[in-house]
Parts: sequence; structure tokens; C-alpha cells
Amino acid sequence: MKHTLYGATLLSTLVLGLLPAGAGERRFAYTYDSTTLSAGELEYEQWFTFKDYDTKNRFEFRHELEYGITDKLQVGAYLSDWRITKYDDGSSETEWRTAGFDVIYNLTHPGESFIGSALYGEVLIGPEKFALEGKLLLEKRLGRVVIGYNAILEAEWEGADYEEQVGVIENTFGVSYQINPSILIGFEGLHEIELAEWSDGRGVLYLGPNLSLRKNGFFVTAAGLFQTTEVSGEPDTQIRLLGGFHF
Repeated sequence: MKHTLYGATLLSTLVLGLLPAGAGERRFAYTYDSTTLSAGELEYEQWFTFKDYDTKNRFEFRHELEYGITDKLQVGAYLSDWRITKYDDGSSETEWRTAGFDVIYNLTHPGESFIGSALYGEVLIGPEKFALEGKLLLEKRLGRVVIGYNAILEAEWEGADYEEQVGVIENTFGVSYQINPSILIGFEGLHEIELAEWSDGRGVLYLGPNLSLRKNGFFVTAAGLFQTTEVSGEPDTQIRLLGGFHF
């Protein structure tokens, strides 16, 4: 519980610090929209994720630049992924994890079609991790309500020689309601199955609320997810904060 309260306090501080800056496009913290940046548009995104485990806290950071090549094709560069782990015995560890890139291609626009859709591909590489990830992004607009869903398959090779193989199957979903152009509220869910050596794995389900604030080309989006299953070794709580702005 003390870990969760610490994370919530830190999240509140970060959100309040970003509020004067304002708005953007990401209404969900864990689920991607199906739309892409317009051609020639450049955006910076800062990620922060807090994870509360039984015996440790983890703070993860990601820095990303995104660019619209066409109105349907977007590329992104993950400049750096790194994390700090603080253990209950007082020790801590700081690790640089990966850098990489992603590509998103919009198939159908949610404002013009019955459902918005896009394909997403990602490559990450670091000293002890190489990962390939694919996503199907779906989005449905119903007036002020937006429903999002992502189907995700990831293959990872971990260890000093990339000798450990891990498969990950994820489903993320969210519902967002626009109170006004600057404030959106909703909830999100994450279901994840991690398959060591592509063998059997246990499913973990997280659910929780989200909030998105946007204004004048800036945005901040936050979500707090809580594990509803009883899978040991996985975070009990995840809190994610995204902030971004257009150049």
C-alpha cells in the first residue's frame, strides 16, 4: 500500500506540473488511437510509468519523437528507454534498456469510416534485450465517447547473449468521454500473458481510470491500473503518465 500511495503522490505532482502547458492527441495511456500525425507534423512524447511490486518499486522512462511522413504514415524514434528500481532492502538499480523505432499506418479513419483501424510495428534493441512488436489498432467514435482496442503480439530475446526467449500476448482497451475540448475522462484495461520460451503463461488483468488534458498543442494523459487477478511477481499497481507537444 505504501508503494501505491507513493506512486499516486508522485503522479499528482507530475500532472500538476504539466497542467499549465496543456493538450494533445493521446486520450489513452495504454491504448493507441488509430489516427496518425498529419504530413510534416512533429511531436515529442515523454513517458513515465510507475510499477508497484511486492518487494520493489520501478520507475520507467521513455523519450520519443514522432513524425508524419504522409497523412496515413507515421514513424517514431524511441530515443531512450531506461528505468530505476528501488528494493525494499534499501538498494537500488539504474538501467538503460533500449532504443528503437516504430511505424504506424492508418487503414481507415474513425471520423470517416464505421471503425478506425491502423497497423503498428516496433523494434527495440539494447544490451540485454531485442524485441519485435506488432499491433492492430481499432477505434470507434460515438459522439463524445471514443472506444479504443489494441491487439498486441511481442517477441523478446533477453540476456547478455539474447538467449532467453519470451512471447507476450496483450489486449488493451479503453473508453474515453470528452467533457469539453480540454478535458477527457474514462477508464482503461490491460490483459497480458507472458510466455517464457513461448510456453504456458498466466494471464494478468489490470483495470483503472484515466484522465486526459489538452490545450494549444500540448497534452498530458494519466492512467492508474490495478491488478484484479492474483498473479505473484507482477505489479499490483501501474501508473502511467504521458506528456507531449507539437513542434
